[in-house]
Amino acid sequence: QVQLLESGGGLVQAGGPLRLSCAASGIIFSDNIMGWYRQALGKQREMVATISSGGVTDYADSVMGRFAISRDNAKNTVYLQMNSLKPEDTAVYYCTARRGLFYWGRGTQVTVSS
Repeated sequence: QVQLLESGGGLVQAGGPLRLSCAASGIIFSDNIMGWYRQALGKQREMVATISSGGVTDYADSVMGRFAISRDNAKNTVYLQMNSLKPEDTAVYYCTARRGLFYWGRGTQVTVSS
């Protein structure tokens, strides 16, 4: 059974940092493209960042230079370091794993106050 368990969400002031973590189980973690998506209230879900098994990263334009995705294959964990947060970053953040099939975590709420 695949499980993606996000943690680290919460309330933060604009300009502040936050780090999300996602612990994966039930998959061969090192073989998967890991990612973070988000969905704000009333908006479509969007890709935030992805990292390949080889460490190649991709970011949405809106977070480029502020967010950093990383992975620790020994711990089966993917991280999202978020800096210079803005109110428009407020959303539920979902961890994803992809290798053929696409798996989603349950999400963690990030709220950025102005």
